[in-house]
Amino acid sequence: MTTTEAISLREKLLSATEEILGRDVTRNEKLFAICELLEDEVPTFNWVGFYLADPDGKKELVLGPFVGASTDHNRIPFGKGICGQVAVSHETFVAQDVHSQENYLSCSIDVQSEIVVPIMVGNEFVAQLDIDSHTKDSITEEQQETLEEICDLLADEF
Repeated sequence: MTTTEAISLREKLLSATEEILGRDVTRNEKLFAICELLEDEVPTFNWVGFYLADPDGKKELVLGPFVGASTDHNRIPFGKGICGQVAVSHETFVAQDVHSQENYLSCSIDVQSEIVVPIMVGNEFVAQLDIDSHTKDSITEEQQETLEEICDLLADEF
């Protein structure tokens, strides 16, 4: 992908995200629409979903809207796996080869790379965007920056 194509995709994704966030629908419907958008527009994104901080204050992630194969990971304790790690660190984590990560929780034998981006409201962790790819080394710096911007936009929904 050329730099011009990456900028164009970034602008398309951000514009579409803003349009989705402006809809008069529930937060989960907006989150699902963003999952569909990302999975449709980025060929290497094979599973796109959100994990939300447990509303009861438990230190667990609860699976929210997603697109892709179903997962057994409906609840993940903070600190466990890459998703749980991001819930604690509040920092984006990219694994270009998930099999080289000691703390990777396998969802599918097809997953080769993963990015997890936290959604923060001020200093409070509220959710995260989790994306799996069946292609090793597929998460680009431009994709990471775009996903972080999308998550910044999403903070107003929490």
